[in-house]
Amino acid sequence: MLPLITAIFFASLLGSLHCAGMCGAFLAIATGDTGSWKRHALLQSAYHGGRLLSYTLLGAVAGAVGHFINLGGMLAGVSRVATVVAGATLIAFALFTLLQVTGANVGRLHPPAALGRLVASAHRRAMSHPPLARAGLIGLFTTLLPCGWLYAFATAAAGTASPVLGALTMAVFWLGTVPVLVALGAGLRSVLGPVGRRLPVLTCLVLVVVGT
Repeated sequence: MLPLITAIFFASLLGSLHCAGMCGAFLAIATGDTGSWKRHALLQSAYHGGRLLSYTLLGAVAGAVGHFINLGGMLAGVSRVATVVAGATLIAFALFTLLQVTGANVGRLHPPAALGRLVASAHRRAMSHPPLARAGLIGLFTTLLPCGWLYAFATAAAGTASPVLGALTMAVFWLGTVPVLVALGAGLRSVLGPVGRRLPVLTCLVLVVVGT
């Protein structure tokens, strides 16, 4: 399990510039309350705490789903169905992303309109709360965002076929995203220059390793 967790952490860390692009605006809203650096740190903590809670819950649910898929497979005489399906899905996602990064015309997957309405409604509700609660709720609602990276790691969590290991997988994914999000990613991307542009490729290669 340790090699898998290590690979997930580094894939998450490498791909966290994508998270900065997806979540950076929401983080700015969540921590936009004026005040001292201590106040800002408190809002950051609430936002990332909400993310951690929602990610681990998602991982636990995904792991439980994988467990029941494996049980169904065993009844049909097939073992480790969830693990095989999760690995294949991760590899397919990584290859699809690599094609996009290299400029291939492979199209884009569009989330359902209902999901967009749900995200908008959730964030409207969050904005009606005081700053600290708002930051926590916005972090909590990040699992609703149409994020391919998040779904890829949730698939890895399902492949563990265990609610505990699934929650651990998503907690490690969360941990890998924290440094860049705290640094607000955009400035870091400009500092990294050409290396930063190659990080999606490196991330996809690590996802292929995780999927195998």
